[in-house]
Amino acid sequence: MVRRPERLAEALREEIVEVVGFELTDPRVLGVTVTDVTVTDDLRDAKVYVVVEGNEAEKTKAMKALQHASIFVRQQVALNLSLRHVPHLYFVRDTAEENAAKVNEIIADLTNKGELNERIEDES
Repeated sequence: MVRRPERLAEALREEIVEVVGFELTDPRVLGVTVTDVTVTDDLRDAKVYVVVEGNEAEKTKAMKALQHASIFVRQQVALNLSLRHVPHLYFVRDTAEENAAKVNEIIADLTNKGELNERIEDES
């Protein structure tokens, strides 16, 4: 049995993807991808997780643009979904991919150092 917050989160995610992807005209949000939405048990608040492309300054600008556009996004979601109350939307940067890339870099560095140490030991 799927809980109501989970069903609502999925419906919100689908609608927010459409609004952010096709209805927002702000150029700062062009590199934004909605990855997940979580809704509180009381259905009043929702965290919208997004991946933002670009350097750190561009990511900061995109997040500010999303926070500014959250009222518009919420209004558009309310028009498309038949809900008594649309949760307040809070955009949060999803850093899972960034963290995974950093871990991969560290592993690659350690692997390269290990190969270098093996070569040094072989030459000795």
